[in-house]
Amino acid sequence: MSVRPRVLIHGASGRMGQVLLRLAAGRDDLHVVAAVSGRAPKQRVVDGVPYFGASELGGVPEFDVAIDFSLPEGFDVLLATCVKRKAALVSGTTGLDDGQRAALYAAAATIPVLWASNFSLGVAVLQDLVARAAALLPGWDCDIVESHHTRKVDAPSGTALTLGEAAAGQGADPHYASIRAGDIVGEHLVQFTGIGERVELVHRATNRDIFAGGALHVATRLPGRAPGRHTIADLLVSALA
Repeated sequence: MSVRPRVLIHGASGRMGQVLLRLAAGRDDLHVVAAVSGRAPKQRVVDGVPYFGASELGGVPEFDVAIDFSLPEGFDVLLATCVKRKAALVSGTTGLDDGQRAALYAAAATIPVLWASNFSLGVAVLQDLVARAAALLPGWDCDIVESHHTRKVDAPSGTALTLGEAAAGQGADPHYASIRAGDIVGEHLVQFTGIGERVELVHRATNRDIFAGGALHVATRLPGRAPGRHTIADLLVSALA
């Protein structure tokens, strides 16, 4: 691996991709060697970064880690490219089907992978609190309400499903509701309701930079790790110091 990890950003034309490129330009602990978007770009080099269309993925320069915030339709080819190149994969793409998840887990036998529905430190804490609340409140109703901008396609959000898994792992039966309105970055409410009382756990994101910053942080630490399925808790610990 390079001293500075060579990074490929997949989904470069999306909202998260654009934030990743902007923040990466201000860091000296990584080097973006390629940006990949769904369609072939009109401009091949932007601010020193080479751009490629998804159909040109096989021709991108060598990279140590790919950061993927795209759509499920483009995930399979990227995963196969990472396996072929022995490169690590950091992915926040939601809406993956069972076959794609199985392929991701299989790839972890040969490369380090990290998939997360949310790269926020606050959400990582919320997930822990949800699991603890579910364990302490058996039999209470559990409802998860997630709100996002109108362009978000999948519902419930990947983060909502992850929070639901944390609750279900402690015996709760989570139910979901989704709101798509305006330019909401991301809000998640987990509500436990008993007779005569209610507990609410909430995380609100007001700036998309927190997700991109977390993804870049783990992308500098994942290359060189042993093959396997890694977690944000493994790689973000230094950010909490």
